[in-house]
Amino acid sequence: MDDNTNPVLGVAPAPAAQALAFFTSQLTFRTDVSDVYSALESGEPGFTLVDTRGQAAWEQGHVPQAVHLPTDDITASAEVSVDRSKPVVVHCWGPGCNGAYRAAVEFARLGYQVKEMIGGMEYWIREGLPVADAQGVTRGEPDPRTVPVSGVSCDC
Repeated sequence: MDDNTNPVLGVAPAPAAQALAFFTSQLTFRTDVSDVYSALESGEPGFTLVDTRGQAAWEQGHVPQAVHLPTDDITASAEVSVDRSKPVVVHCWGPGCNGAYRAAVEFARLGYQVKEMIGGMEYWIREGLPVADAQGVTRGEPDPRTVPVSGVSCDC
């Protein structure tokens, strides 16, 4: 198979310096559920985790330490709900939803530093991390196809 028919190499990879800039840039805008969980467990995460889903989704289950602020309410309520002196980490349902992007745009427009928690609530649950609802806090079994079953870190 030559590079013209190879779906991976049909478009040549970027030069190393360009790749370094791109991937470093991605880390300034995104974090993952395992890193968020680890930071929250430290007791001093240094950011505010904001769940941007609607009320029904929040009640269905949410990260225990998250602040609930639906995307449509950010402009009107961020100043009273979210500490401006700390970066904000937003999340929505999961990678198939762009709600976290829309929320990040709103926080950025208001002058907040903001990152997206990639994977959203879907991957939080799939990794077996704590979920709160009206009955309390529970942890499901980690999905062994998405996370090592011996813990929450992939050691990457």
